[in-house]
Amino acid sequence: MSWKTRHRSFYYANAPEPEDMVLDPKETALLVIDVQKTYLLPKSDPAENEAWQPFFERMNQVVIPNIKKLIDDSRRRGVEVIYARIACLKNDGRDRSLSQKRPGFNYLLLPRNEDEGQVVAALAPQGDDIVVEKTTDSALTGTNLRILLANMGIKNVVATGIFTDQCVSSTVRSLSDESFNVLVVEDCCAAATMELQNRELEIINMIYCHVVDSNELRSFYSA
Repeated sequence: MSWKTRHRSFYYANAPEPEDMVLDPKETALLVIDVQKTYLLPKSDPAENEAWQPFFERMNQVVIPNIKKLIDDSRRRGVEVIYARIACLKNDGRDRSLSQKRPGFNYLLLPRNEDEGQVVAALAPQGDDIVVEKTTDSALTGTNLRILLANMGIKNVVATGIFTDQCVSSTVRSLSDESFNVLVVEDCCAAATMELQNRELEIINMIYCHVVDSNELRSFYSA
């Protein structure tokens, strides 16, 4: 089953297949969202840590290696590589948006210079790579990413990272509302569980983005 027929929701069950896609590398950016050290750290509670093992395994065995391949491929093609990470400017985090202040899983205090908030070493930014720091779930809403993309003539954004059902989805929806052509690479992103991953991909596919895998993505490039 190809990207044209996978992850169909009720709304798009009988919709025509999308047209073939062609991406100009000069008009395309690879966006790596929130792949930060803190999310790969063991949990202090043994039961909670055990529950997170499938996520840790997917990140280490699938998502991070696949993003690394896409980064390398993007650099070869001349595709802009951009990073987004959660980072508050105030040490007490009072500059964070409400979604990041609420108690529960999404509560996260990551001052910008803390080591746990940095991008994982395997995917670390290089040279003049752009890194936008956000106190919102969407990488577009609370940063200057929109104007940076516009200034560089970017029309297509390839979204990767975590969590598919939270910051990735929020970013994708914001980009779509700004009329960027968005692709989500399913083997380069993760939610806490595969159930949440697949459910969110079905929700956002064909309305806010096209969901593809990394091999399909490579076949879209014009050069």
